[in-house]
Amino acid sequence: MERNFRCRNGEIDLIARDGRYLVFIEVKYRKNRRSGSSFAAVGKQKQRTILKVALFYLIRNGFQDDIPCRFDVVGIDGEEIRWIKNAFEYRQR
Repeated sequence: MERNFRCRNGEIDLIARDGRYLVFIEVKYRKNRRSGSSFAAVGKQKQRTILKVALFYLIRNGFQDDIPCRFDVVGIDGEEIRWIKNAFEYRQR
């Protein structure tokens, strides 16, 4: 549905539909693991940013409060690609 959605709060790499779910996807790439895995880059602060941007997206696009949302992370470490569905849940804080 969207790629590189930006607002003043930050950016979400991909926004897609998976059945009835609206899916917000963060993609992280690391050439190698010397500086840690790609998933390590999606810590609590990055999750908070993604949640804020997702909330803005929902409001701006008129989605109802009851639409099910999911937050996925795709990690690319060299040649290895992993996709964690529902990597974290919506939290107010």
